[in-house]
Amino acid sequence: MRYPEFKMERENLVKVGDHVTFTESQLPSSYYYTIVPAVAMSRNYAPYERIRSREGVVADIRETPRGFYVVLQLDEDPIETETEEDFRKIVKQDEKA
Repeated sequence: MRYPEFKMERENLVKVGDHVTFTESQLPSSYYYTIVPAVAMSRNYAPYERIRSREGVVADIRETPRGFYVVLQLDEDPIETETEEDFRKIVKQDEKA
């Protein structure tokens, strides 16, 4: 599983468990992804980090001082920065706070 994170500006646009689709956009040297219809946007990804699927399930929504972050669960091989172990660490940190 892979767990990319998307920045969402307003709460309640999606819920945990929702099935969502997202689009890919290309920059000169990277890619970014947007949950449609313009719900949340990902960070920029290098070509080797490119996301192959175009749909996923909302695994978690985190509220931080900087806004809301949507974590998707995708059915594809993880990359170094988006493993299930990393996701579980984030969840544990949120539970302690």
